[in-house]
Amino acid sequence: MLIKKCLAKVFQPLIGAINDSRNSLVAENQKLRLEMRDAQMKISCLAAKSLPAKEASGVSSIQETEFRVFSQFGEDGIIQFLISNIEIPNKTFVEFGVEDYAESNTRFLLINNNWSGLVIDGSQPNVESIKNDAIYWKHDLTALNAFITKDNINRLIASRFSGDMGLLSIDIDGNDYWIWDSINVVNPRIVICEYNSVFGSKHCVTIPYSADFVRQSAHCSNLYFGASLGALSMLAERRGYFFVGCNSAGNNAFFVRKDVIGNLPVVSLEEGYVASKFRESRDEQNMLTFVSGENRIKLIGAMSVIDLKSGQTVKLSSL
Repeated sequence: MLIKKCLAKVFQPLIGAINDSRNSLVAENQKLRLEMRDAQMKISCLAAKSLPAKEASGVSSIQETEFRVFSQFGEDGIIQFLISNIEIPNKTFVEFGVEDYAESNTRFLLINNNWSGLVIDGSQPNVESIKNDAIYWKHDLTALNAFITKDNINRLIASRFSGDMGLLSIDIDGNDYWIWDSINVVNPRIVICEYNSVFGSKHCVTIPYSADFVRQSAHCSNLYFGASLGALSMLAERRGYFFVGCNSAGNNAFFVRKDVIGNLPVVSLEEGYVASKFRESRDEQNMLTFVSGENRIKLIGAMSVIDLKSGQTVKLSSL
């Protein structure tokens, strides 16, 4: 016992010094990562600003306008192209499903164009991270923590905006179709909505609405979520929007309100559909299995979707 006490007395300061050194290194590493991210952001913003604005008449596909600063793929460039060719008096946006907002469709819009915005995410730590980011005091941004449903979406948006607005971005990996269908408090000029290309291009289908839908729990493959591009295009037509195309990655569709379309290229579903090449399938242990192409839908063939043209609930394997 005496030996243990002596050893503890000798080594305790050393252990404390090691812990202090480790904590200092962790903090320094975090500081360097933030500084690197800020530097990359400034370089990317300068590079993006140096690109000449493209006129709608000179573009045959919105994919020609893609570039990435904060978006997951080329959405930043497409958005810049659209807002430069549409008259938008109210420079406002709403985006939900943003996680910590480090990667999003509207962050570049906020910083580069100084728009005002509302972002919503279901994770309180994510929202706290956004509020602790310097962009929260540098720009006119509101971040809300909420799990979005048909019943609360209009109240959430109305806490900040109403009526005519610039852009709405929907990416919640689930009830995307039903949420867009429910929104009536704002009338965005541009709508970006994630589609599930695994559902293909021939059918207008969506998952049935479930207020507590969570993609990771709905099916272990992580492939059962959202709506087909056909379903979103059908909804867009009913709501007064033209389909102007998808990003080249095959996960986001872009729609512009018909009264402001101007010279922007309008495409058919067949012309605009892009099949994703994502290999994000998982097994029951949540390990990536890298299934690709048409083999992906076979994993979820037993799952039900609503065929919006017939109104019937059908199995994906029957499509």
